[in-house]
Amino acid sequence: MALAGTEGWLFLLRWIHFLAGITWIGILYYFNFVQTPFFAETEPPVRSGAIQKLVPRALWWFRWGAMVTFVSGWLYLLHRMGQFGGVREFFATSYGWAIFLGGILGSFMWANVWFVIWPKQKIVIANAIDTAAGRPANPAAAGAGGRAGVASRTNVLFSIPMLFFMGAASHLPDLAENFSRGPKIAMAMISAVIILLIEANALWATPGQGTAKPLATIKGTLWAGFILTAIFYLLFEILF
Repeated sequence: MALAGTEGWLFLLRWIHFLAGITWIGILYYFNFVQTPFFAETEPPVRSGAIQKLVPRALWWFRWGAMVTFVSGWLYLLHRMGQFGGVREFFATSYGWAIFLGGILGSFMWANVWFVIWPKQKIVIANAIDTAAGRPANPAAAGAGGRAGVASRTNVLFSIPMLFFMGAASHLPDLAENFSRGPKIAMAMISAVIILLIEANALWATPGQGTAKPLATIKGTLWAGFILTAIFYLLFEILF
């Protein structure tokens, strides 16, 4: 039977990972490229109705797509580490470094969904329901929506290098060649600093201002994502 054994199990994990990931990232792009511009142009009653009825449905698929992608991805990665013979052997390969970087970016995206975007959007949804029923507006709703928006745009930014390095793991086998201790430590530290600074921006920067200003537009967000991809790629070329 083709699906029997370890390889069949890994294939099923990867298949599930792809299905969930397409669902998750597809809705992420819908939120940012379609829904947000629409909300900015439409009338308040239409926007309120969509927030009450459309957004909760989309967020359900969004957050659970993220969860299934996250769990299946790490299960797959741990199995692959075992196939390589362990953590040290895994990180002695170009495949290991590329897919691990993609996985770390995806993990930050998952955390943004569950611990920033979803909690903040619940406040926005509850406020829309309350105001539609004639109850007082929640003054925290605007800030919650802004924070969710910055985190969502950050996820779009992260998604570009994430998808690049997920693909590079299998299709750019010469991405890394020097696996001595120094380059590996430098790559880990520099990548960690870059990712943490971008994540800090998502959590604390004022929406639409300062370091969050490039994320206020779709064009700025996409350019930031492509620039981040180029930076990580150059790090591989220089360090490895």
